[in-house]
Amino acid sequence: QVQLVESGGGLVQAWGSLRLSCAASGSIFSINAMGWYRQAPGKQRELVASITWGGSTSYADSVKGRFAISRDNAKNTVYLQMNSLKPEDTAVYYCNKVRNFLPWGQGTQVTVSS
Repeated sequence: QVQLVESGGGLVQAWGSLRLSCAASGSIFSINAMGWYRQAPGKQRELVASITWGGSTSYADSVKGRFAISRDNAKNTVYLQMNSLKPEDTAVYYCNKVRNFLPWGQGTQVTVSS
């Protein structure tokens, strides 16, 4: 069973930056589009960024221009560089496939203070 492990979250002030990492236990990234999702308290989980196997990226309007998703297929790792963070970016961040989800990991908490 492939496992996803997210890391890199933390507490940061507004306008700060964080880089999240998502490591998979199996070689899945090279053949699947991957995404970063987030879930804030009381809200549904939402897709904020995705990247295809070929490297094409897509972003939610709320993070466009501030977040950047990338992948290293050799390391089975997906990254999310988050810049100019805002308090509304506070959430637990998860990675997963864009469709046919794998079991969700524990996520990594991102807290942005104003």
